This record gives sequence, C-alpha cells and structure tokens, in this order.
Amino acid sequence: MVSQYAHPEVLASTEWVAERIQDSSIVVVEVNADLSEHYEMGHLPGAVGWSLHADLEDQVKRDIPGIAQFEALLGRSGIDRGATVVLYGDGNNRSATWAFWVLKIYRHPDARIMDGGRAKWVSEGRELSTEAPAPGPAVYRASAPDGSLRAMKSYVAANLGKPGFKPLDTRTIEEFTGQLASAPGTPQPDIYRKGRLPGAVHVPWDDASEDGKFRPAEELRRMYEAKGLSPKDEVVPYCRLGVRASYSWFALKYLLGYPRVRNYDGSWTEWGNSAGSPVETGPA
Repeated sequence: MVSQYAHPEVLASTEWVAERIQDSSIVVVEVNADLSEHYEMGHLPGAVGWSLHADLEDQVKRDIPGIAQFEALLGRSGIDRGATVVLYGDGNNRSATWAFWVLKIYRHPDARIMDGGRAKWVSEGRELSTEAPAPGPAVYRASAPDGSLRAMKSYVAANLGKPGFKPLDTRTIEEFTGQLASAPGTPQPDIYRKGRLPGAVHVPWDDASEDGKFRPAEELRRMYEAKGLSPKDEVVPYCRLGVRASYSWFALKYLLGYPRVRNYDGSWTEWGNSAGSPVETGPA
C-alpha cells in the first residue's frame, strides 16, 4: 500500500496525473537520455522534455547543473517554486529519479515521481501527444544546494571503513565483481580499473521495482535489511554515473525514510579512474 511509504506524497499514480493533466499548477516532465527516441515519438499531453545529459548535467565539467543552468531550465519549462513537478521516464524511471535528486539538491518544495513511468501510462492505453508544449516562461530562484544529499569522492574516501558507513553498489553483478565496466549489453567505457568500493553492499537498483513500479514498503525494507542496511546507517548508493544510484537513493530516503542517504554521483567513473582509490574485485 502506498500509505506504508515514509513519504507517500512523492509518488504520483498514473490515475492521479491523468485527472490533473490540465491543472496549471502542475508541470509534467519527461526525462530521458534520448528525447528523439522517446519524447518526440509521443509523450504525456503537455509534458515538457528534459534531456538527462544536456539539461541535467553541467556541460563544461562533470557535475550537476549549476544554479544558473538549473534556474534557466526550470524557467523555460514554466516552473516556479510553487509548482508541483511530476517526473517520469523510461527504464524504470531512473532518469526521473536523477531529475528528482537534482530538484531536491536545489530544495524544490514539491517534486514527485509518476510510479511506473511511461510504460505504465502506455500499458493503460492513455493518450500520448507529439505536440511540443510552449509553456509561459517563469522566473525561478533556486535555494542554496543541499549538500547532505550528495557524497563527493573526498567524503566517501574519508568515511570508508567507518562503522555505520555503508557504500551501496547498485550496479549489475558483473560490474560489482569487476568483470565489466558497465552493464552487460551496453558500451563498455574505458575506466582504468574495474571493481567496487571496499566493503560495498550489493543491491541492484532495479531490484527496488517490479513491473516498473516501486515495490511495496515492506518488501523494500526486507530486501535492504537482508543485506545489512539499517536506518541507523549512513548509506551511499553509487553506480557508474550516479543515475541508477539515484533510484536506490529515492527508495531508501523517501519510500523507507532512511534519514542519512547520499547519492555518490561521481560513482565508479570517478572512483575507478582516481589515483589512490582502493578497489575490491571478485565475489563479496
């Protein structure tokens, strides 16, 4: 039951969205790595399209968008600080949870994930549109970034091995054991060393979902606790780029209410290429 989640207000059902699609206080956003493959072929009526790598990353350095870029994106999307932003995507919504994380870094008050994403919307036979919306521009003023939601490499290195500090590897078993640099069937980037953070717990990001929807709270709780993760711990999910990790971050922080969860967005691309960073390989 949704009511069992620690923060049920951050999930929106497809029914809830369909009933409010014309509400001017709600802005629906589709987030995908390739908007031409998904968004431009059909999106929720009135939905704005955000590119995962163009809109939600800094284009000069490897980082989240700076304040100016973030404010410009939301402003041209017709979003002010009073808007309810409903995010969805494909691939179990991992792009949407990355956007949610960025919104919460800049402390946007009301952001939500449409549970089940595009796949659920389509499976229910709901309307799609190819018409690009033209939202009226808004003025957005971002708050100072919330550093408690993000783990930098220096922070991870300083806390690695301390009691209660739990790196959470959300990648595939092949990446976790050091066989591959990226998920099977995807391009393999040239990362200097393969492997995992020492002492990392392994729970793949998509284990938190079933048929594209988040698992019930009790199932999520049992799954993570079986791997030794407790609400008393500080949990730091990571993957290769931080996107898959954001899905686990969302499940732990907002659905289960773990109070100390930081997304390590530098993730394995940074750690595996950094001098002096210890690595484990093989079975846990």
